[in-house]
Amino acid sequence: MEIDRAALAAFLRRRRELLQPEDVGLPRGPRRRTVGLRREEVAELCHMSTDYYARLERERGPQPSESMIASMAQGLHLSLDERDHLFRLAGHAPPVRGTGAVGEHISPGLLRVLDRLTDTPAEVVTELGETLRQTPLGVALTGDTTGFAGPARSIGYRWFTDPGTRALYEPADHAFLSRMFVSGLREVAALRGPGARASHYAELLLARSDEFRDLWDRHEVGIRPHHVKRFVHPEVGALELNCQTLLDPDQSHRLVVYTAVPGSESHERLRLLAVIGQRALR
Repeated sequence: MEIDRAALAAFLRRRRELLQPEDVGLPRGPRRRTVGLRREEVAELCHMSTDYYARLERERGPQPSESMIASMAQGLHLSLDERDHLFRLAGHAPPVRGTGAVGEHISPGLLRVLDRLTDTPAEVVTELGETLRQTPLGVALTGDTTGFAGPARSIGYRWFTDPGTRALYEPADHAFLSRMFVSGLREVAALRGPGARASHYAELLLARSDEFRDLWDRHEVGIRPHHVKRFVHPEVGALELNCQTLLDPDQSHRLVVYTAVPGSESHERLRLLAVIGQRALR
């Protein structure tokens, strides 16, 4: 496939013009005259330089890589059909879709909800517990969990291979969480089949962790998370947070939102964490 520079440029310009600042969690400001988003705003959302993005809109520059196209599709809040169209315009075959093919492209609807949760810990995760996106307060609560690579992207894998992962959770809950992670991995491995990532992670953990191997031999399934999660934050202390989940069945993604009961000690500590988190980001 060859890149269609004119069609690619036109598609990018149109999608940028259709997006409004509030659609992507940005302030509009009183003096905005641009139709839609500015090029520099889109470039930041797509994790690329403004110059690189501007050249694409002007039908110039090198052919974008598949990873760059995926980043642009996510930054522009494209649907799966729009994402696939963008891949073809750039001269690439779209990612495989269908049963068993779970991607990392977050749906525009899920992103719009996440972008509005500015004062709430929240994250979008895959069925294997791989974090795709977090709110700023989500980062303040659990740290930036989007930067892991390979199997370590999955919290279930880190739970059995990185002792530091457990430090953030109430010790009395560790045994239950271990069973939950094993149960969840077993279910996904059966759903996706022997060649899927879940089965590969299970094989790796069977070779690395005695605890995982003992729990795997129990063949437990159906162990679901508690509605209240208990954290032990290094700066604000113990937190009891209610956990609500919104499922995107097309991509098997989950938007996980953490809230505290108003007036509770955890609510006050969460407000303190919001202040600490803002200071850390400056």
